[in-house]
Amino acid sequence: MSSLLFSPIELGRLRLSNRIIVSPMCQYSAEDGNAGDWHRVHLGQMAQSAAGMLLLEATAVEDIGRITHGCLGLYSDANEAALGAVLESVRKMGSLPIGVQLAHAGRKGSSARPWDGGGLIGTSDGGWTPVAPSALPHADGEAAPAELDSAGLARIRQAFVRSAQRAVRIGLQSIELHVAHGYLLHQFLSPLANQRGDAYGGSAQARMRFPLEVFDAVRQAVPDSVPVGVRVSATDWVEGGLDVEQTSAFALELKAHGCAWIDVSSGGVSPRQRIPVGPGYQVHLAQAVREACGLPTMTVGLITEPRQAEDIVREGRADMVALARAMLWDPRWPWHAAAALGASVEVPPQYWRSEPRDARGVFAHASIGQR
Repeated sequence: MSSLLFSPIELGRLRLSNRIIVSPMCQYSAEDGNAGDWHRVHLGQMAQSAAGMLLLEATAVEDIGRITHGCLGLYSDANEAALGAVLESVRKMGSLPIGVQLAHAGRKGSSARPWDGGGLIGTSDGGWTPVAPSALPHADGEAAPAELDSAGLARIRQAFVRSAQRAVRIGLQSIELHVAHGYLLHQFLSPLANQRGDAYGGSAQARMRFPLEVFDAVRQAVPDSVPVGVRVSATDWVEGGLDVEQTSAFALELKAHGCAWIDVSSGGVSPRQRIPVGPGYQVHLAQAVREACGLPTMTVGLITEPRQAEDIVREGRADMVALARAMLWDPRWPWHAAAALGASVEVPPQYWRSEPRDARGVFAHASIGQR
């Protein structure tokens, strides 16, 4: 029986050779939003992985939209030039499509890097005042963010558009909007973070208004050949917060607006969350959203074994499997999965000699000659 995990799938006009996605992974290693040597090496490894698509880490659309001072950005000419130069090198390492996750941190901005504690950095210590749907701090004891007014909403909407246009100019082939993990667009969706009294707050339909406006603006700003997908947090894991039913309704709206895929994660908007972490703990959420909206669906979260990933796709619980920590631990995960599942993958010819004797054929078109 042939592997479904290694079968092709189309996202809009973009064809992926298999259903393994390198999930966006923050590296906190940029300088003023600029990609550099770390990104060149990190992304080069991921480009050699033989996954179906590589999505770049959460990339800020304005400077105060960064999570940390080290977050990647695509809000300036310098950012565009730096990332373009990195991608020029990375594309020599592999032929898989590369996309970007565009994001705004909202009230979770101005944070220290995780290895420096991850806490809010105040303005007196070199941070900035984060913005949010409502002047509600992320955690008790933190300073409140600034509530966005109509001018701020317009600025951020246009910032997403400009960053998307920059992404297209440097050849990125897909765009994912980050509407998850407690960042700005998720904050608008969640009643825990959005307590506005205007047209952008209140009912679930009103709370999804701004994320949908951003999606529409980006979709209209890029060519039809560039699919636009969305990552969501299906549930806040907090009573009274966003739940899978509301997320499914949002996904249905996104489908009507031309969304190419839905990438289903969870949590991040509140420290009060209680997440039942375990192998594949978010797969049931992806399945519920998929069944409700019918969009091509990615699932993510403690998926570590090839057979586990294969079964998820074969049983129709998701269409694609996105890997993050597993790829950091083993950047060759798709190679090893192909060997385990009897599939083959395209790898750089410089590595053909490494094909194990007990996995002959796993490297497609491999042929070694020597005199």
